[in-house]
Amino acid sequence: MVSELLQQVRVIDSVSETDQVLDVLIVDGYIQAIASEITDFNDDVTVRDCRGLILGNGLFDLYSHSGEPGFEERETLTSLLQAAAAGGFTRITVLPDTLPAIDNLAVVAQLRTSSHLPISPSPHLQVWGAMTMGLGGKQLTEFADLVTSGVVGFTDSKPWENLGIVRRVLEYLQPFGKPVAFSPGDRQLAANGVIREGGEALRIGLPSVPASAETTAIAALLELVADIRTPVHIMRVSTARSVELITQAKEDGLPITASTTWMHLILDTSSIKSYHTSLHLEPPLGNPHDVIALREGLQTGIIDAIAIDHIGYTYEEKMQAFAESTPGAIGLEIALPLLWQNLVATGEFTALELWQVLSVQPAACLQQQITPILPGEKAELTLFDPDKIWEVNRKNLHTLSNNTPWFEQEIQGKVLQLWS
Repeated sequence: MVSELLQQVRVIDSVSETDQVLDVLIVDGYIQAIASEITDFNDDVTVRDCRGLILGNGLFDLYSHSGEPGFEERETLTSLLQAAAAGGFTRITVLPDTLPAIDNLAVVAQLRTSSHLPISPSPHLQVWGAMTMGLGGKQLTEFADLVTSGVVGFTDSKPWENLGIVRRVLEYLQPFGKPVAFSPGDRQLAANGVIREGGEALRIGLPSVPASAETTAIAALLELVADIRTPVHIMRVSTARSVELITQAKEDGLPITASTTWMHLILDTSSIKSYHTSLHLEPPLGNPHDVIALREGLQTGIIDAIAIDHIGYTYEEKMQAFAESTPGAIGLEIALPLLWQNLVATGEFTALELWQVLSVQPAACLQQQITPILPGEKAELTLFDPDKIWEVNRKNLHTLSNNTPWFEQEIQGKVLQLWS
């Protein structure tokens, strides 16, 4: 029997929407007692002074990428789950852009078999199913088979090229009641752009992407949703105008949810003057007014959740000219500390507001519930020290990749323990 008493820990329960300092007794992975002070416990209980520490619901990642199968040199399922655990995530949802893609029963079965790894504690691995064969083809996947296999929802995880296919997907998926997610972007408008259009793009001298590349795609998707009424999730929202479109759609009662990614909340185009290729993202980082709109959208509930969109790349894939590098960055192990320092420590967000958009609200986007912090409940918890300083380096990272602008830099805030 493993018994731990966390004394005077700050408990942030995003389910009950409470934030208070309490004692928490955890026995064999279950919460046995919570009180302002617990004095009645056995001699075998490990007592831990947790003053200054945060105990919150386990974090929930809506979408990230696995290198396995197909790109194990970037990331294996083992390294991905270890990184998720180190970052405080008790549930992680893998996108279908593996090789082969998650578009058939055999790949789902392979991932489920590989996910039973000797990792303790191990986050719960969930899988998105592909909407089309090979991600972006004209043939739809066997939705019924994939639903039976246990996928949490469907997405091709990249901008679509054919609105006719999008309409068919919405029509065919409507009876299944599974979340369907789209990453909006017009490839023709985006062309070869790698930075958001604006004054900073002109100064930096990189080919730009207009905001309309995202907003026209969202507008078209919303028209289809209004027509067909299949609920959808809009991924990777990155512009102020997108927030306006989603605001109007929600006011009109359309069945939509939306998420942005963590880096789009704390960085803008001015960061790209370093030409660090880990700042090459898709969609690109926004201008300052986009960042403000995304933050406000989260606080008002227009943007439902923060996703990590973690993707690892090898040294060779990222050590190129900025415009030629592959877009994407890792984030599972550093997102919570950096979001805390940029949003909570500055006073812009409350601790509870941040925890909700990283935990209970992303779960709701997938029609799931997060375990509340109550006696008798399974301990699905993250213990976080907002003051601990550590260096992001190969010794301290579990992910196999280094593609982050914070590599070999010190950051403040670290997850100390996970119960899952």
